Amino acid sequence: MNANQTMLEQLDLRDIQIPDMPSGWPPAPGWWLLAALGLAGLVLLGRHFWSQLRRIRRRRRIFAELNRLRTEHCGPTLIRGISTLLKRVALSRFQRLDVAALTGPEWLAFLDRTGGAGGFQSGAGRVLAEGPYAPSPNCDANALLALAQDWLRKNT
Repeated sequence: MNANQTMLEQLDLRDIQIPDMPSGWPPAPGWWLLAALGLAGLVLLGRHFWSQLRRIRRRRRIFAELNRLRTEHCGPTLIRGISTLLKRVALSRFQRLDVAALTGPEWLAFLDRTGGAGGFQSGAGRVLAEGPYAPSPNCDANALLALAQDWLRKNT
């Protein structure tokens, strides 16, 4: 035996060993962060779609109520129904303190400011101020319904 071989035997060297493949679990912190952001994004997207679905359903119910009122002739029942529907929508859309106590000309002015474009104070909508209390109000049912529908489209 030569000196080199004796020295190698004394060192007790072994062959090169390849390490095991790294496991996939637990993931690196970056993957946890990505998963959390993805989950948060899905929750926000779900909430957005849920609110849109609720908004669409609410809008359908409002316009179904308006279509039900179309069968009424122009009288106190129609005028009261339209005014009530507009008030309910206004209460849900705007500040209660700004809307709840409004009647007469103030109510018509509010409706014009919020989408009526003058049709309530000087158009077919002016019948809403005194029409529910008049025995035979003078109004144009189709114009009043069209005005209410236009206001509802802008505010629902």
